[in-house]
Amino acid sequence: MKNILIINSGSSSLKFQLIQMPSEEVMASGMVERIGLDDSKLHYRVKDNAISEIIEATDHAVALKAITEHLMDSENGVIKNKDEIAAVGHRVVHGGDAFSETITINDKVKEKIKEFFSLAPLHNPPNLKGIEVAEKLFPNSEQVAVFDTAFHRTIPRKAAQYAIPNKFFEKDHIQLYGFHGTSHKYVSKKAIEELQNENSRIISIHLGNGCSITAVKDGKSLDHSLGFAPVNGLIMGTRSGDIDQSVIFYLIDELGYTSQEVSDLLHKNSGMLGLTGYSDLREIEREAASGNKRCQMALDMNAYRIKKYIGAYVAVMNGLDALIFTAGIGENSDVIRNLVCKDMDYFGIKLDEEKNKVRDKKLRAIEAEGSKVKILVIPTNEELEIAQQTFELIS
Repeated sequence: MKNILIINSGSSSLKFQLIQMPSEEVMASGMVERIGLDDSKLHYRVKDNAISEIIEATDHAVALKAITEHLMDSENGVIKNKDEIAAVGHRVVHGGDAFSETITINDKVKEKIKEFFSLAPLHNPPNLKGIEVAEKLFPNSEQVAVFDTAFHRTIPRKAAQYAIPNKFFEKDHIQLYGFHGTSHKYVSKKAIEELQNENSRIISIHLGNGCSITAVKDGKSLDHSLGFAPVNGLIMGTRSGDIDQSVIFYLIDELGYTSQEVSDLLHKNSGMLGLTGYSDLREIEREAASGNKRCQMALDMNAYRIKKYIGAYVAVMNGLDALIFTAGIGENSDVIRNLVCKDMDYFGIKLDEEKNKVRDKKLRAIEAEGSKVKILVIPTNEELEIAQQTFELIS
């Protein structure tokens, strides 16, 4: 048995799970939020015992140290010393074209992660910070990087390259990279187990504040909605998704926006927030049910965009065996699932509305009798996927 500490380091938060492998037992989990502020808060859970407390987490080093002290606490701890942690698995969002698999971290790996700061400015800098802090705090534990982009390195060039001069692909590495790969890989593996068919055609729909959809054929990513950076594709909480490039030039050249203002607009003030004034889908659904036409239109637009991608991916895979809904919205919103699956009979997608309304944290099938396509709600578990990949690497 080996203890794997999973770290997901954000700009002002640090999420963690301590997972014993290969039993996959979650020994402890939690997070520190509002790092750098006066009212930083630590949440720690072990079995049925949950603790929340205000701490002075001036930076990520202090936050991780506080987590470690809880892990070794005489009353609520689960380990006696830091050396009981065999490895620390780090989620890193952007690995560019340098990393196609999980890797042991060294100075060269850290330099590459730094090179991709400009491609994922909200994610890669705090990801690297988490690595550097963990190296100092756990000097005897192996440090491992698991990249969100790695699962999508199997996407063929004809799908990954943009129709701009070749030099931008060959010299500047401008291409589709894809994101949420750890989640898509985890749920597609679960779907393959459910189908009992490794040679299956699956569409995985990850719907949260960030959203993406992936065509998975024979267990490998074939195409994906997010591209060079995580802003295009589906309509998201605050991100626009697909937009005509001419709109960007018009905003700058005719309406006087700066490029940074346009970037902020498309990343932080668009999507469901821009359409409705709300970024939380639960509020949008409540407003729509109460007659708010803008909210209902936003839901319709959201589902319409997903349906377009389903149609495209059915075409490139020449068929479909299973449709997966995952992540916060995908797992919990029967409204979105219903809108997406409505009038999809031509593709053999038929939803059972009663099954769709059932709430459960386990994998469940919600297709109607006679549906040619399996419709699955699969709770994602990126931390477990990172633990599995880390354990496989160090074993």
